[in-house]
Amino acid sequence: MPRDKPYRLHPEAWLEFVAADDWYLARSLDASIEFLSDVNDALETVSKAPLRCPKYLHGTRRFVLHRFPFSVIYLDDPDVMTIIAVAHSKRRPGYWKHRI
Repeated sequence: MPRDKPYRLHPEAWLEFVAADDWYLARSLDASIEFLSDVNDALETVSKAPLRCPKYLHGTRRFVLHRFPFSVIYLDDPDVMTIIAVAHSKRRPGYWKHRI
């Protein structure tokens, strides 16, 4: 059985993730828990099958969350996946390209 591919979060992606969770937490503990769960599920999904998600901008791939207006943008390198952004869908596409 193939192993899950390891991943790491770009420091700015981590800050986006924390800021988004802080926003949900300030409004509802339940929303925060659901957001954390959805992002965790997304990371597990792409770790198990990195090529499952469609190609996106600048050589990345994108996993779109279903219940929240966010996407997990990542680079699938041979040894590790780099999470480039936990991007809000209303932000300008590709704002994170300087992180690549």
